[in-house]
Amino acid sequence: MTARSLPVRRTRIIARQFLHRSLVGQGLLIMLFWLAGQEIAKAAHLPVPGGVIGLFLVLALLASGKLQLGSMRRGAKWFIAELLLFFIPAVLAVMDHREFIGLIGLKIIAVILTGTVAVMVSTALAVDFGYRWLLRREEGLRHAAE
Repeated sequence: MTARSLPVRRTRIIARQFLHRSLVGQGLLIMLFWLAGQEIAKAAHLPVPGGVIGLFLVLALLASGKLQLGSMRRGAKWFIAELLLFFIPAVLAVMDHREFIGLIGLKIIAVILTGTVAVMVSTALAVDFGYRWLLRREEGLRHAAE
């Protein structure tokens, strides 16, 4: 190791420790992946939201080991805990339009509830499938090791 690479290594260690400890740093990292996904979607003219592309970037980095889960865990938990704040502007917009407080509003609520239930059920099934697959895989690896 050269004397020149030592400060670079020290800077990387400090940055890694900052990410593991800082809620703000982790939140900024998540937003950075979202922005990168937005830019990729815009540059490649993809009909996919930037958040989805950013999610796949995070997934690829986690799978490759270049990014550790601890680098984003606290920031992700904070975003999930404060998720309601992201929907308040939509609620205020509905209150500005009185036509939504009638039959049209009931239809819209029915669509929103149906969509929410569909997303929740499909997410639950996907998580259940993934968890069962993981358990089967670990059991297979355990049997192969014996």
